[in-house]
Amino acid sequence: MAASENSTAEWESQYLHVLSAFLAMEPVGSVIALARECNGGSITDGAQRFLWEICVKAAASGNGSYAKKLLKKLINEVEVENGEVLDELYEEYALYMSTSKEDILAKENIRITKFISFLFPEGSYKHPSCPLSRKLVIHLQCSLNMLEGGTGCSIWPSSLFLSEFVLSFPELFANKSCFEVGSGVGMVGICLAHVKAKKVILTDGDLLTLSNMRLNLERNHLNYDDELLNQTGEAQSTRIKCMHLPWETASESELSKYCPDIILGADVIYDPSCLPHLLRVLVALLRKPTKRDNGSLKTEDNRDAQQGCSPKVAYIASVIRNADTFNAFLTLVDQMDLSITDVTAELTPRFELLPYMHSYDRSSVRLFSISSR
Repeated sequence: MAASENSTAEWESQYLHVLSAFLAMEPVGSVIALARECNGGSITDGAQRFLWEICVKAAASGNGSYAKKLLKKLINEVEVENGEVLDELYEEYALYMSTSKEDILAKENIRITKFISFLFPEGSYKHPSCPLSRKLVIHLQCSLNMLEGGTGCSIWPSSLFLSEFVLSFPELFANKSCFEVGSGVGMVGICLAHVKAKKVILTDGDLLTLSNMRLNLERNHLNYDDELLNQTGEAQSTRIKCMHLPWETASESELSKYCPDIILGADVIYDPSCLPHLLRVLVALLRKPTKRDNGSLKTEDNRDAQQGCSPKVAYIASVIRNADTFNAFLTLVDQMDLSITDVTAELTPRFELLPYMHSYDRSSVRLFSISSR
């Protein structure tokens, strides 16, 4: 049994990027391309068997439509090269073909589970955020597609970039109070908890997105009420709060309670009509706390006040899809007496933690720091 387990471990090590790409539901062509890279450009029997036994069979309890696409693409590519397709692949594909699309979607409940694996490279063992296994896997329930679940339940490039940023520079976030606007699936917040942020406040304006985010926290053994234990059995060190925050109705008095050290946002510069509300939220969060008549600071946590709570910076990661929208954002930043700096070159993540993710173009994302003047 031990020999078999060792063999499986070696197998998974050889095809680590293939497995990571499959679990993250990368385009099936990318998954097969990675399998080729492991075998000098060919789809060997070993690669076929790994994709079937480890990947496709793992999808038996969900994500069946994705597994079906992978099988179809894999069989087609082997046949085109006049290779020999494993009988098990034909048999597995026949089972999927006999299952209707409606049955598959009903089983998946219009939601899919993606496992995003942040893979730390050789030589990063001593890095504060590097797990002992050199792999941090985050479980995320997402929309099957944006039409079904909305943009808030999808994983966007800038949230991947911001997550890499947090994991690469843990010293910026450790023991800090962090507030994220438009938290979506909650991936950045989970990374903040991993690097031991003192407090993490996750917000979104959509109630369904907020409910999905809470589920993702629980799936990753994090509790926003500080009642559960994490998977190591130790008390959770990061205090996490999930909050409904529509930008257009958020009041300054409500926001002034939180006094975060760092504000974060991923792909929040997208709708010109939302920008004034977003900037108003950022201004309120970046403003220094005011004093009550008795001299105490107006903050959510008196302990923060006693430590001299003072908001410092907002980090906004964004893909600039529309130049006019981005220029409108810059104009509002200036009008609201804020300073903005492109820090992409300075703070590009130190490690490429998602090397298997061909669909993610890190170079398309820019990182900006925003502060009060």
